[in-house]
Amino acid sequence: MGVMMFITFAERVVPVSDQGVHVTEELFDGVEVVVYQPKLQGGDTELRRAVIYLHGGGWCLGSARMGPYDLLARQMVMDLNSVVVSVEYRLAPEHHFPVPYEDVYRVVKHFLQRVVLAQYSVDPLRIAVSGDSAGGNLAAAVSQQLQHDPEQQQQLKVQALLYPVLQALDLNTPSYQQNQNMPILPRTLMVRFWSEYFTSDKTFFRAMMTNTHNSPESAALLKFVNWSAFLPESYRGKYNYSAPVVALAAGGAGSDGPSRSIADPRASPLLVPDAVLRSLPKAYILTCEYDVLRDDGVMYATRLRRAGVEVTHEHYAGGFHGALMFTVWPTDFLIGRTMTENFIRWLQHNL
Repeated sequence: MGVMMFITFAERVVPVSDQGVHVTEELFDGVEVVVYQPKLQGGDTELRRAVIYLHGGGWCLGSARMGPYDLLARQMVMDLNSVVVSVEYRLAPEHHFPVPYEDVYRVVKHFLQRVVLAQYSVDPLRIAVSGDSAGGNLAAAVSQQLQHDPEQQQQLKVQALLYPVLQALDLNTPSYQQNQNMPILPRTLMVRFWSEYFTSDKTFFRAMMTNTHNSPESAALLKFVNWSAFLPESYRGKYNYSAPVVALAAGGAGSDGPSRSIADPRASPLLVPDAVLRSLPKAYILTCEYDVLRDDGVMYATRLRRAGVEVTHEHYAGGFHGALMFTVWPTDFLIGRTMTENFIRWLQHNL
């Protein structure tokens, strides 16, 4: 965690305008955002696409002002002729769930107002929400909740989820087991991110480490993350399904906040029933073989397709978690650039 926090600060940049991109730092309903826009040409009145982007970092780390996210936003502006809103939501453990989610939701609702879209010359029919890792979690949750907000008429066209984390009920999926010691995001670190998102109580972290953190309330939702039903055979490998234990001891269940939070679909978007999935926008889901979160994305792609949602699932057999961040010197990797190019190409064709 300390190393990751150092990287977050080491890669921070001051977003500034350049020859082709106009950059401003603003507040949307009290939440910090960095807005990237194409520089206007004389007589240019064309409405543009827009991408609301949510950075990763396990809800505890990361920033919209990190170099790789700044570069990604500029690429989207230039390649898509789009407005990009990069959200600087508040982080755990200072701000536990649902604060990061609520920050993002407020930004999205603010931006989707007709007067705000007009201010940025955005086409109301061409708006995406996207994010990587924990940002993918927030993007999926926002997409779901917007559909059922009685005050919200303007909707999103697409959602793009990049190696997203989507459920906290079963932390022993095949990918969690296969990649438990994988660099960048080993199982221990991912479990700590989940734990810190919900609570500072270390007993809950220990329960999550042993996969004994489910309460009777969350156990009733395990059917939505049963990987034996939603993972294709090629992803199951040598592993056999065993339902997580429902523990009633301290730190495992009961009526405390963390046990309620893990069952909240705003934290675990995989937990919604099929009826909720059916109305969701077209989806792009990126997964990596060497990633504890691989199976979250694969299961979501399976469930969305079964619910009738159009899904593009792009799986990188040689991919690893966080690869999209490896696009700036000294870690400018081919796989990071390839993922970025394919992601933006999908947006070009679908947004």
